[in-house]
Amino acid sequence: MVSRRLTVLTFASLALIGANGARAADYTPPPPPPVYVQPPPPAEPCCDNWYLRGQIGVGMLKTKLDYGTATNATLQNSSNADSMFVGGGIGYNWNSWLRFDATAEYRAKSRVDAFVTYPPDGIDQYQGYLKSWVFLGNAYVDLGTWDCFTPFIGVGIGGAYNTLSDFNDVNPNGGFGFGRNPSEWHLAWALHAGVAYEVTKNFKVELAYRYLNYGSITDTVDCSVTCTHDTFKYTLQSHDFMVGFRWTFCCELPSPEPRYVYTPPPVYTQPPLYAPPPLSSRG
Repeated sequence: MVSRRLTVLTFASLALIGANGARAADYTPPPPPPVYVQPPPPAEPCCDNWYLRGQIGVGMLKTKLDYGTATNATLQNSSNADSMFVGGGIGYNWNSWLRFDATAEYRAKSRVDAFVTYPPDGIDQYQGYLKSWVFLGNAYVDLGTWDCFTPFIGVGIGGAYNTLSDFNDVNPNGGFGFGRNPSEWHLAWALHAGVAYEVTKNFKVELAYRYLNYGSITDTVDCSVTCTHDTFKYTLQSHDFMVGFRWTFCCELPSPEPRYVYTPPPVYTQPPLYAPPPLSSRG
């Protein structure tokens, strides 16, 4: 009888150990921690090829005066002041090294003077003001970029609307005369050289030199007393030094959010607790 009970207890213990082992084998380990994936670098701004430009500067005006008269008067000398100018335009980047733009600028009044003598001791002093509108189509070649600096060269061609205003003759001996305030259209052309600095992806600042030839202007001075009408033809050219600004049409793209790779854990169900069968005895 005792041996039979020991046999039953032995089988029950073995069954309980096997059930616990099976339940341990069925246990699901915890899920792995989330894995951080390095996001891609921020997207570059989406920039169009079109840009707006502005410019401001000073021109060292060089005039050549051709003086015409029917008398034996002689032009002794002529002079002029420098001119200020401001302008703007729109351009297009054809590729990474070639671009085009169209500009319009206003050149403010610049004083011109002339001194004429005639025998035996006559003197005429002339004074007036030059101003112009200049319209150019320009092409530029960018010569490469180093540390945000880009040197460039270019050419331009277009037209100029020149005006000579308030041109008059003041004679110390009492005579005087007045010009006719002419305005004329003429061919204009230019040569450019400079360097641009990239402040941001869509904003650049330029320091530039330009040689500008913008035609001529001719005026006739009508005397108030009996005298010969004098003609004055100014040929216009300028050495310009200017600061320019270029703004390219750009839109900032949003930066991507950091990404995580995460696998959710499986649904864990608590297994039923094992209950050994009750022991029975026949004795």
